[in-house]
Amino acid sequence: MTRDFLAKKSIESLRQEVSESGSLSLERSLGLVTLISLGVGAIIGAGIFVITGQVAANHAGPAIVVSFLLAALGCVLVGLCYAEFASLIPVAGSAYTYAYATLGELFAWMIGWDLILEYLFSASTVAVGWSGYVISFLKDCGITIPAILFAPGCNVVAMVLVALMTGLLVVGVRQSTQFNNIVVAVKVIAILLFIIFGITCINQQNWLPFIPKNTGEFGVFGWSGILRGSGIVFFAYIGFDALVSLAQETERPQRDIPIAIFIALFISTILYICISLVLTGVVPYNQLNVPDPIALGVNAMGIRFVWLRPVIKIAAIAGLSSVVLVSLMAQSRIIYRMAKDGLLPDVLAKLHPQFKTPYVATIILGIFSMLAAGLLSIEVLSELVSIGTLLAFFVVSIAVLVLRLTQPDLHRPFRTPFVPWIPLLGALISGGQMLSFSLNNWLRLLGWLLIGILIYFAYGRNKSVVRLESQQENKEVGA
Repeated sequence: MTRDFLAKKSIESLRQEVSESGSLSLERSLGLVTLISLGVGAIIGAGIFVITGQVAANHAGPAIVVSFLLAALGCVLVGLCYAEFASLIPVAGSAYTYAYATLGELFAWMIGWDLILEYLFSASTVAVGWSGYVISFLKDCGITIPAILFAPGCNVVAMVLVALMTGLLVVGVRQSTQFNNIVVAVKVIAILLFIIFGITCINQQNWLPFIPKNTGEFGVFGWSGILRGSGIVFFAYIGFDALVSLAQETERPQRDIPIAIFIALFISTILYICISLVLTGVVPYNQLNVPDPIALGVNAMGIRFVWLRPVIKIAAIAGLSSVVLVSLMAQSRIIYRMAKDGLLPDVLAKLHPQFKTPYVATIILGIFSMLAAGLLSIEVLSELVSIGTLLAFFVVSIAVLVLRLTQPDLHRPFRTPFVPWIPLLGALISGGQMLSFSLNNWLRLLGWLLIGILIYFAYGRNKSVVRLESQQENKEVGA
């Protein structure tokens, strides 16, 4: 009996799964345009509607545009690594599957468990933000929601969104992506309207000084503030990695996923920069530390643009809905992949006979996400999401290097350029940003990973498909 819990899954066996079809496989229905829409839908959310104002007011001033550029650079470096793996191993599972093929089963389990943390709490975090915009919009319409329904520790409004998105995902990928396409169009149009009309109201004096002088405290304006701001606005880019978890439902994953990642990042970065420039040009940066900075910007544009305020709120509601949708979608596919490998109960890999969706995993995870959205604060949730995502980025960057060294002759439809420098930079940036988090956040992450280790040795290690196959091969050789 093998005692090797670092067994790897062969690239060949993973590639064979690409050709799976029929009732036991996920439906391949996603094209390039849909993938780009899903990417933009996942990225543009709380970052543009909330974080922009907070970072400008507290850390970077008008130079928040530089913070966004630095954060985008880090994401592009890691995105190149994701793109290589997505073209090499185009199956569901994202960083979990990549770690299984390069670092071994235990590392794969840990990163899969970490991804559950990322997507579970990402959906919950955004749902909490969504509830604030919904309540504000309804109040503008003369409808008041009782405070008990959105109080911290019992946010029923946020739970309702998670329930709705979970039900939509159970029905099918086609229906979910159609909904996503609509809401992405709504929020992009609203953002463009804000940019176009906002340009006419810019007071260039609000951009001076472009880089406010440091106060003497690291991270509060000056270049250190720009760097601290880039770590915070990193949260605004979380979501592009969800695309690779949909590889097994993509018609041409080896070509389309790398393209979709970079187009989604490019579109989102351009919109973030334009929004930041217009917002800090219309409103002095020191006044932007509010929950709804874009709405504040509309108010500052004057009475003739008052009609834009409800449009922005509707866009925020739609935009945050799509982020929750994509997070839950990616989350269920990670669980599906881990269950297919035997590391989680088989029932979680069960597909709906009509919709071909992992409906059991989707429903169970939707319930947990609802509870997190209803019970936990947005600060705790967002920090857990960020550190969990950075850990996944770090592992993927290292995994590219490992696979280049161990299997250099593999056919790679897309190759990360300038290896080893780009993966090393991606790992350094991700690891460096992780070090900036508080001790409490590290303890929460380590606690989550410890729970994962216990589950692996109590269940997953004994049920692992790779391990059982290895045991069978050893018996046959011994016979």
